[in-house]
Amino acid sequence: MGKAALITGGGKRLGKAISLSLAEKGYDIAIHYNHSDREAKETAELIREMGRKCEIFQANLSDIKQVRTLIPRVFETFPDCSILVNSASIFEDVGFQDVTEEIFDRDLNVNFKAPFFLSQDFSKGQNAELIINMLDMRINKIETQHFSYNLSKKALRDFTLMAAKELGPKIRVNGICPGPILPPPDKDIKYLEKIAENTPLKKPGNPDYIIDAVKYILDNPFVTGQYLFVDGGQHLI
Repeated sequence: MGKAALITGGGKRLGKAISLSLAEKGYDIAIHYNHSDREAKETAELIREMGRKCEIFQANLSDIKQVRTLIPRVFETFPDCSILVNSASIFEDVGFQDVTEEIFDRDLNVNFKAPFFLSQDFSKGQNAELIINMLDMRINKIETQHFSYNLSKKALRDFTLMAAKELGPKIRVNGICPGPILPPPDKDIKYLEKIAENTPLKKPGNPDYIIDAVKYILDNPFVTGQYLFVDGGQHLI
């Protein structure tokens, strides 16, 4: 397997954790970002201090023209890129009656359309071997509170399965479904603890659990077309 990986949204939150963990496993890292320039640069510097090569790539994933240039730019710098992690996402608390065309397009473009075409472009790389899509524990539930967001993640779930069938045996495609791992930017740990009270394990998670899931998928070459819930059992409720 090649020794480079592209992580979308790789400069902050779960994307940052995944970027650092893959760097620890010996991968050079391509970090995609949109507005988080400072966070991307800080994460890149941490990776360079680990002795790995790291470059940052700006792109607005709601703009298909920018989406289609991202993989070629990454391949130019990292021709041995073998891993794509579609981690970048937007999360909007909007119910059905309040979904506007703008909100709908933004959710579907960033959370589904961008991963679709990034995966398509990535699959043409000679060293491409693994795609990991960050999903959501809601994908198997009928939850309407975050209407267009949920639709986008359900579409990405089905794409994960279809792409695994289409791209094998060269490329494996899997998903990870986080639950209460990190609080929203405007919340704290108490927010997660309250959510966790209603899960079977009754405790919040942390990014290490997601990292362990990434490592499992990475290290097991016989796993494809799977989506792994890392949510303390929240999807069961």
